[in-house]
Amino acid sequence: MKYDLVVIGGGPAGLMATLQAAEKGRQVLLLEKNKRLGVKLLISGGGRCNITNDIPDYRVLAKSYGPAAKFLLPIFSRFGVSEIKEFFENRKLALKTEPDNKVFPESNLATDILAVFVKGITTAGGTIRTECEVKDFIIQNNLIEKIILHSGEEISATRFLIATGGKSYSATGSSGDAYRWLKQLGHTITPLYPGLAPILANNQGLKELEGLSLSAVRLKLASGQKEIAIEDGPIIFTASGLSGPAALNISRFLDFNQYQSFVLRLDFQPELTLEDLDKLLINLFAKDNKFVKNSLEEIVPARLAVFILKILGINENIKAKIITRVERKKILESIKDFKVTINNFSDYDKAMITVGGLSLKEVDAKTMRSKIISNLYLAGEVLDIAGPTGGFNLQIAWSTGFIAGND
Repeated sequence: MKYDLVVIGGGPAGLMATLQAAEKGRQVLLLEKNKRLGVKLLISGGGRCNITNDIPDYRVLAKSYGPAAKFLLPIFSRFGVSEIKEFFENRKLALKTEPDNKVFPESNLATDILAVFVKGITTAGGTIRTECEVKDFIIQNNLIEKIILHSGEEISATRFLIATGGKSYSATGSSGDAYRWLKQLGHTITPLYPGLAPILANNQGLKELEGLSLSAVRLKLASGQKEIAIEDGPIIFTASGLSGPAALNISRFLDFNQYQSFVLRLDFQPELTLEDLDKLLINLFAKDNKFVKNSLEEIVPARLAVFILKILGINENIKAKIITRVERKKILESIKDFKVTINNFSDYDKAMITVGGLSLKEVDAKTMRSKIISNLYLAGEVLDIAGPTGGFNLQIAWSTGFIAGND
């Protein structure tokens, strides 16, 4: 038979598109190369599935995606945060919004999210096939006529949707096949690199801080004199660098394809100006007979205080009141502008998303249809869109899948 739509990829974008098309009465086939659907979806949010971030104003939401914001405005205006919440609630799945704005199923079970789609697709008459891996595309008159599976089977359709994800978490089946296919079909793939991944640092001494977490740090990423990004939030020091929400978010901008080197500048007291912190240090150092490390512990955690004094060559056990002005200024700079040299990407298996992908210039945001192959649609992580942590990238999958499935 010839299907109305063949969806390649059983992740969140593919599931949403399949369900939308099936509920419109179309003959839809969903192909997944794994043994089961939604493998990456099921491990997201630690198995709880952070489905979105509760930002109801679609204009504000779009700004979270940087350069992709303009492309996303018409998409989010049709299907944004309010719509995805309504979508699940209408299908009897209760949701909850946590204090950090992350939205989860009330059950804390990603399996409940997947079940909504499987039930909806089968009820609407859609067909789901697993362990079906696409090998090639047959093109006629600049249209995809059929696809060929690795088994040799050929499948024909009027329209095709690629929603295979990126290259992150390859164990879930995200092998980046779509980028190769799309290049062969005449599309442009912007440079790829791992995103929302731990930061690898050259500062060997940082290993002494391994496991230390800080709840409020300002990170500034620069290359040479160019400031690239700023992120505020929690971080955690690791054996090889930095992780935690703020570090993961700023890793989206570590494009070594464009820049040769990066420096990350950490402000451990972002709520205080340089002048206010200096006054605080003066008062702390002068007021009593404490060791300098003990005085610093009133501003930063003990391990960090000792580390800063060590790298500055200041004896942690001298009295704070004999700290010189020069030494105080060095301590001040280390608290407000601690520099970390970044040496490389993390690998894709440690990254939550792939940054880069199909150029948005080649996709119609009103339909998610390719501007190169007129019966090809694209949705999800395969696109050159990278959001921060906290449900933003799943929102991209839901929204682009919805638009594609409804065209």
